[in-house]
Amino acid sequence: MNQGRRVLLRMASIAGGLFGARELLVGSPASAVEKFEVTHTDAEWRKLLNAQQYDVLRKAGTERPFSSPLDHEKRSGTFACAGCNLPLFSSTTKFDSGTGWPSFWKPLDNAVVTKTDSMFGMTRTEVNCRRCGGHLGHVFDDGPKPTGLRYCMNGVALKFAPQA
Repeated sequence: MNQGRRVLLRMASIAGGLFGARELLVGSPASAVEKFEVTHTDAEWRKLLNAQQYDVLRKAGTERPFSSPLDHEKRSGTFACAGCNLPLFSSTTKFDSGTGWPSFWKPLDNAVVTKTDSMFGMTRTEVNCRRCGGHLGHVFDDGPKPTGLRYCMNGVALKFAPQA
């Protein structure tokens, strides 16, 4: 086998290993161990969500900062899960964090669940939809009063319903 081919195969093996490690470390927020009110097979989720929503909600991906129109949404209304339509945040708790993602200082009651995320060598608190387990983003303790929290959400994981 020539040297160039060996290098290509080694690179492909490393890349495959890294992808597999991401799947093992991140996995799906709605793993088989956890039970949620709204469940679908992987194939069903792929049909229900667009590619970016699937990557974020089901594989704990992250959208590019400053790419979501919801980051600039100023109308009164409710932000719901793009996976199951559960209301998650009120516009009254939204603020401009300057991070490039929609940010809130408090979720609606009984809307989200959290868990520890130790990916990428740091410990963060992951935020998931309580009803379908979809990955929404992370919560940090550098937000405004009254809670001091910043729920930094992926806009693609949310749907906005303006107040009538």
